[in-house]
Parts: sequence; structure tokens; C-alpha cells
Amino acid sequence: MSTTPRLFVTHDLTDGRAFALDDEQSNYLLRVLRLQVGAPVRVFNGRDGEWAAEIAAVQGKRAELVPVRRMRAQPAPPANAPVLLFAPVKKAETDFIVEKATELGAARICPVLTDRTQTRTVRLDRFHKIALEAAEQTERLDLPEMTDQQPVAAALDGLAPGTLVIFCDEAGDEAEAPWGGEAGRAGPIADVLRGLEAAPVAILIGPEGGFTPEERSWLRSRDDTRPVNLGPRILRAETAVVAALSVWQALRGDWR
Repeated sequence: MSTTPRLFVTHDLTDGRAFALDDEQSNYLLRVLRLQVGAPVRVFNGRDGEWAAEIAAVQGKRAELVPVRRMRAQPAPPANAPVLLFAPVKKAETDFIVEKATELGAARICPVLTDRTQTRTVRLDRFHKIALEAAEQTERLDLPEMTDQQPVAAALDGLAPGTLVIFCDEAGDEAEAPWGGEAGRAGPIADVLRGLEAAPVAILIGPEGGFTPEERSWLRSRDDTRPVNLGPRILRAETAVVAALSVWQALRGDWR
């Protein structure tokens, strides 16, 4: 793994075209890492691939970089990269979800409101910063798209036509049994994913406490929804995100 610092920038990247970093990135390079003029830096912007650059000058508190060589071309976005829809939970756990969804290749991250959603407001600027740092650390060449929090029905209606919704449904149909008992449980996620046709996919993770019976019934009634279970243990919301995305990448994504 390269030890050269890697930064996401918004500037166009062209051979020899210098640009200034913002205060936070400049402080990281000049004061935290104590780099000098001429030091190498890797940069990417989600459009122009990844470039080898170097610190060309220091103007006051700001570092100026100049790209010198393109290291990787920008690939086309994976056609089957999943969308993640999730009900935000506590702050630290929600931050974890955004970070790990970025690392695991989610194309879009969509916080949704359900009847039991705990957190009713989100900060997309915070989500963006978390995703940016995760992309920098994991060699990802783009950032996932972020959407503002909206009701789950609106989020599903906003998916691209033909998208299949992988509904992580931990419940059964027995109203009086703990977590619905065994009757009516969805099939194992691996079995369901192996049987999918080639179509865009959105993975839906519910809130702590799960979906209400009414929401669950509505979701299962949708033609585009494929309920799945994540095993015999009830997973925390943030664990379910990592588990579902990992199984997806192993069976249908870019881990194959």
C-alpha cells in the first residue's frame, strides 16, 4: 500500500495545471504530515482518474499542487453497484454506516424515514466528509451520491426503473411469537441473490426495532421487492448494512 497521501479534490485534473488546496487539506499536508515543496501527493476528483501530483508552492497557509502524471484512468461506474437505503440510528452508528457503505462500493446512500426511525434529521455535509475520507483511504476513485432524508415510500419511488429492492426482513408472520416466529420468514440472502436477474439493486435496511407490521406487509406486496433474511441472529442496523453489502459484493458485485 502506498504511503503517499491521497486527497479528493474538486478541481479539474490536467497535466501541469496547478491549483490550491483548501485550508483543511493544506493544514493536513503542511502541519500534520510536515511535507515540503516537491513532496508527492496523489489526487482524484471522481472524473479525471487518479493523478500523481506534487506540492508546487506554499502561499501563506495554503499548499498549491500541480498534477504531473495520470496514474489511473477514471472507470465507468459499475452498472450493478447497489444503492443503500437505511433508517438512520444514533450518530456514531450512522457515521459507521456511511463509512462502510462507501468502502463496500455503494453507488448511492439514501437515509429514509420509517415509523420507527430514531433520527429525523441528517447532515449531508457530514455524510459527504465521512464518505470522502473513506474513499481516500480505500483507493476508491469516486464518491457515492448522497440524497437527503425522505420517507421510505418516496425513496423507493425515486429509484431507477427496473431496480430490485433487497428488503432485509428479519421478521416472521406469527404475531404472538418473538420476532414473528419461523413461519413466513424470507429466504437466506445468498440464495435470493444467486437467483436474481441482472437488474439494478437497492438494499433496504430498517430501523432499530424493525419495520412495523404494516410497513412490512406493504413492502412485501411490492412487485419489485425481494425479502431476504440475514441469518438466525437479530443484527444491529449498522451490522446489517455491512453484512448485506458484503454478501452482495461477494455474489453479484466486484469481489468475484
